[in-house]
Amino acid sequence: MKENNEFKSGFVSIVGRTNVGKSTLINGLVGEKVAITANKTQTTRTAIKAILNDESYQIVLTDTPGIHKPKTKLNETMIETAFSSFSDVDVILFLIEADSKEIGRGDNRIIEKIKESKKPCILVINKIDLVDKREILKIIELYKNEYDFKAIVPVSASKKQGFDDLLKEILLLLPNGPKYYDDEEYTDQTMRQITEEIIREKALKLLNDEVPHGIYIEVESFKERTTKQGNSIIDVDATIYCLRESHKGIIIGKGGSMLKRIASSARVDLEKMFDTKINLKVWVKVKENWQENDSLVKKIFGKDNWLRYVLKERKKYEIC
Repeated sequence: MKENNEFKSGFVSIVGRTNVGKSTLINGLVGEKVAITANKTQTTRTAIKAILNDESYQIVLTDTPGIHKPKTKLNETMIETAFSSFSDVDVILFLIEADSKEIGRGDNRIIEKIKESKKPCILVINKIDLVDKREILKIIELYKNEYDFKAIVPVSASKKQGFDDLLKEILLLLPNGPKYYDDEEYTDQTMRQITEEIIREKALKLLNDEVPHGIYIEVESFKERTTKQGNSIIDVDATIYCLRESHKGIIIGKGGSMLKRIASSARVDLEKMFDTKINLKVWVKVKENWQENDSLVKKIFGKDNWLRYVLKERKKYEIC
């Protein structure tokens, strides 16, 4: 590894309204599937970390929940998670869509939080492949009048356009420092957490709008074993919890067809990610009003040790 006076490292938080492409951007930058994506709002619930490694830098990115109007305890916690990630990061990436015609209430709230944080911020304009260049110039002028961004970078996360320019601007703002993770690591999520998120992603993509955001996934059992033939296999038992009996019927589908599609699609992705056979069994149970259950919401978000991790690692590597 290069000496600290040559090596750049730091923490970057990505924030934006729901469905602006934060997860797609983070997956594209890292080159691995770290955050789940779906054409539904509120896909990301917790602050998911991703590690971008290079011989001259290490960038620890966090994909935060989309900013939206909270209606439940879960929604409130999601928004708190997004804004709390500002506390101990080096750079904030504020992601907006290129076809925006005005600065909405959600974006104004984000700008206010960025001002309060006093952290350097890069405005990232996503989905530039969908609009005329003149529209991009208009949105740049609109946001430049609201805040003094360190840089404004147009990108297309889905087509991986503008990534080099974005990385260049991030590195200009990062301090010299150590590696916080090993080179082969690209996320701090456990295999259980990844499994839960992949199953939820498939449910989000396959179910209708009223059901997906009323579910959460819990892996009850995750065991690795070797078959008699000497092959590796992971046995996974997972439960999809939903809000109503009617939702349970939709998730299961006629003759179990929908549940089979969700499980089959998840298994394919998991086998690619873990490079081993997956024996996945999925059940569906009803847990009414779980989104307002304090202990359950804390359990879901308890997986996120982002701020504690940053503080611990910064102290460990602090040079006296």
